[in-house]
Amino acid sequence: KIERKLSKTNGVDKALVNISNNMADIEYDEKEIKASEIIKIIEKLGYTPKRREDLKDKEEALRAEKKLKLELTKSKIVIVLSFVLMYISMGSMLNLALPNIIEPTINIRNYVIAQFILTVIVMLIAKRFYRVGFRQLYMLSPNMDSLVAVGTTSAFIYSLYISYRIFIENDNLHLVHSLYYESAATIIAFIMLGKYLETLSKGKASAAIKKLVNFQAKKANIIRNSEIVEIDINEVSKGDIVFIKPGEKIPVDGTIIEGHSTIDEAMITGESIPVEKVENDKVYSGSINKDGVLKVIVNATEGETLISKIAKLVEDAQMTKAPIARLADKVSLIFVPTVIFIAISTALLWWFLIKYNIISVSQNHFEFVLTIFISILIIACPCSLGLATPTAIMVGTGKGAELGILIKSGEALEKLNEIDTIVFDKTGTLTEGSPKVIDIVSLDNDLSKDEILKIAASMEVSSEHPLGKAVYDEAKEKKVELYEIKNFLSISGRGVMGEIEEKKYLLGNKKLLLDNGINDLHEEEIHRYELQGKTTILLADEEKLIAFITLADIVRNESIELIKKLKKENIKTYMLTGDNERTAKVIAKKLDIDDVGHAIQTFVEQNDFSVVRDFAGHGVGLALHEEPIIPNYGRKGRGLKIENGMVLAIEPMVNTGTYKIAMLPDGWTIITRDGKRSAHFEHSIAIIDGKPVILSELD
Repeated sequence: KIERKLSKTNGVDKALVNISNNMADIEYDEKEIKASEIIKIIEKLGYTPKRREDLKDKEEALRAEKKLKLELTKSKIVIVLSFVLMYISMGSMLNLALPNIIEPTINIRNYVIAQFILTVIVMLIAKRFYRVGFRQLYMLSPNMDSLVAVGTTSAFIYSLYISYRIFIENDNLHLVHSLYYESAATIIAFIMLGKYLETLSKGKASAAIKKLVNFQAKKANIIRNSEIVEIDINEVSKGDIVFIKPGEKIPVDGTIIEGHSTIDEAMITGESIPVEKVENDKVYSGSINKDGVLKVIVNATEGETLISKIAKLVEDAQMTKAPIARLADKVSLIFVPTVIFIAISTALLWWFLIKYNIISVSQNHFEFVLTIFISILIIACPCSLGLATPTAIMVGTGKGAELGILIKSGEALEKLNEIDTIVFDKTGTLTEGSPKVIDIVSLDNDLSKDEILKIAASMEVSSEHPLGKAVYDEAKEKKVELYEIKNFLSISGRGVMGEIEEKKYLLGNKKLLLDNGINDLHEEEIHRYELQGKTTILLADEEKLIAFITLADIVRNESIELIKKLKKENIKTYMLTGDNERTAKVIAKKLDIDDVGHAIQTFVEQNDFSVVRDFAGHGVGLALHEEPIIPNYGRKGRGLKIENGMVLAIEPMVNTGTYKIAMLPDGWTIITRDGKRSAHFEHSIAIIDGKPVILSELD
């Protein structure tokens, strides 16, 4: 096999091959061996390798996709033909009627020819097994393909011999029971069915990767010679200055050098509330510039951006094998040559026993011995090894899909039963994920709650900010008629201003009011609401604060029931959040969560890990504003994230000694880990964030 051959090659440090998705991850020392030499070694083993960088070419990627579809089509054809062949061969035993043209008692020759033709078609479609299997056998390194090739070829050749005898022995009907055409075809069908199911189980994750990568901007506006020039994204270089207008996708990873805005990073972090960005802040490809003009110096171009790395990480995660699959690989090293040895030895033993009259048989001696040899090979062909694992994974993932759970890896499925600690993300997981109006507090006796809502909703009628949208949605639900706003002004990171019936109003945060000379903010009264885990929006006229509206993320009803069920199962529950500590503790108390971890700072750069503290003495990490961090304590953990169709990917982080989990678009997640150590929990840990799920186990 490729892994074994390369692992024994000088200069190759690591070789990991996953035939199911046609990917190989090879680490080597360029001083000892060249990439071209590795390619030649793989070619000698019967494969045609391509560099991963080459596959980034659109035409090559398209060809690869067509090839995958062709392989799936081949599998379907083989399965159908094998079913037909089985019906023809075994139908009479089950009292199933055959057309007279191929009924053996009426037209035995057509009966034989039909089986021969169907078997030849199946074997031609599955020629890869023979090409690779016999080559490996010739190189004295037989694998499962070798066993399939030898077994099915032997059955086919023996069936040809029996067919010849039927034709020359006056259509001897008794000989049809010695035909093995259907055995050869059925074995191939089962093996290809296993490959087909395995491919299907990976299809959703691969489609999600493509969707993520395709979300990136295809063009970028570059400032050159004081002019703005639109170029293809693949022409952008590090150090270029990108001009980004409001509403545009950010095309690259970079640092803001001029301007300020709020950035929608939902595609990167999964958080619904836009983040305020100013000079020297990092921005990421795939996020959306909401309301300010930005100049960004490029730090990472196409292929190096965070989204590109995410796609690479997911591909790497797909390279991992389930323990049962690794066991099958180990077994095949001994199993294949052992089976061939047993088949030959048994055949020779029977030949010896018959030749020296120790045992007598009525059948032709050579035919009898050959039948023994073929029977052993056919029985030993790895239908179960090739089909059982992908079928089990397929059934498990299919059942999970019915429950809204998408399972990414077989290894995760095997390890899931070991979980005894679950850490939940708060926003959108335990809570609804979007704020709702809770209280409307008037500080002016002349203003009713309905009037306050009417003024606030009128000013937020076109708002895309989650808090402003929540206010507008509340008014819409209550069918409040809105005012007409004049001289409307939106101030990034502050709020909005406008005139209603020639009176000026301000709606936003404390900074907005302080900037406009309003200093009495009723902080003690507002603080009481914040202690309850609520966020406040302030409403003021030109002179004073006249009201405030409180909002909160509502706890899901199903979350309460879920926590109760988990506690009954003696599973410990924790919560990670980047929200303020008061809000986190209020939510945790409502849910009876064991403990809560709170962020000590906001978003950190991908490899810039910040110091975080443990809680509950379990080594469970805390959530940064957009990234939970699990410190390294040298024992094993399991990763589990639940969100709107999410993937867990794995990457060695040699210098960090930590897990790093970052929220990604539509609930995607990156998990990076130290290659030698892992997090400490009593047994294991799951990280849950949202609804449907893709699992990935971390060793």
